[in-house]
Amino acid sequence: MHVPDGFINAPVSAAAGVVAAGAVAVSLRGARRELDERTAPLAGLVAAFIFAVQMLNFPVAAGTSGHLLGGALAAILVGPWTGVLCIAVVLLMQGILFADGGLTALGVNITVMGVVTVVVAYALFRGLVLLLPRTRRSVTVASFVAALVSVPAAAAAFTLVYAIGGTTDVPLAKVLTAMVGVHTLIGIGEAVITMLTVGAVVAVRPDLVYGARGLTAPLKLRVDGELVDAAPATPAATPAGSPKKLWIGGLVTALVLAGFVSFYASANPDGLEKVAADKGIDSKVEDHAAAGSPLADYGVKGIEAPRLSGGLAGVIGVGATLAVGTGAFWVVRRRRTHAEATA
Repeated sequence: MHVPDGFINAPVSAAAGVVAAGAVAVSLRGARRELDERTAPLAGLVAAFIFAVQMLNFPVAAGTSGHLLGGALAAILVGPWTGVLCIAVVLLMQGILFADGGLTALGVNITVMGVVTVVVAYALFRGLVLLLPRTRRSVTVASFVAALVSVPAAAAAFTLVYAIGGTTDVPLAKVLTAMVGVHTLIGIGEAVITMLTVGAVVAVRPDLVYGARGLTAPLKLRVDGELVDAAPATPAATPAGSPKKLWIGGLVTALVLAGFVSFYASANPDGLEKVAADKGIDSKVEDHAAAGSPLADYGVKGIEAPRLSGGLAGVIGVGATLAVGTGAFWVVRRRRTHAEATA
């Protein structure tokens, strides 16, 4: 659902940029409360993993494909504030390096794909977790529903932005019906990916999943006929302090997905591209400002072999997103540490 340049007029694109900048600024402050010495590198990995999975377009209907948006996944794994930042980093790297998503539309993309998906998904996720039994399975079930709803919500948000600042004269009802319809199907794929990923991390390191914190009820022991809280678990009984194995496993998975599996992704246009072509929204689309990038269109210029070119571009994208994301999150974490030290 990467909006290119030319879909939305300049004033509305600028306004969306202001909204996105404000959301990122607020998220930077909020992320200080979510990140610690273990989760800061994990947040960078989440951004890189989302970048990799977004390269894997899956078929959803005749001539149409979809890909992960990632807002629900990021919010559940590392927290909603950090989740917005993860998606912003991914979109920034895609726009600058790969000419994917317009640069003047960056604010629109961050608002629709980042802010809307995170807010809708995490609000629904927390509500379901409070209603469901306090178990790990509840976390995975809630993640499925939250991710499923977040995608058509983002499609509806795009339609609203288009209604305000669209550059073409297309009936709004037709755009809304087409966008929400196809993105509901895409949402099923998003939900499955999110559920499987969250479930895998919860099974290995539930302590590192932000959305799973505080779900386990204190252990009770019966003493003299009365139930009392058990003593906290000793360090030996808790997971190892370093998430190194999880981080390495996640990085290897992201590299394999971007460097190899992406070659087999669907070549059909994604939901927004298909709707835009069918309804005429793309009649005023503009050339991307980064079209001359050596990595434009997810290939390395100068390398003729498609498999090698696309795979190398994916690996470079994962590495760049990981480096930028991890660096940004470490800065946020260090500012929190400094603030605590001077308080």
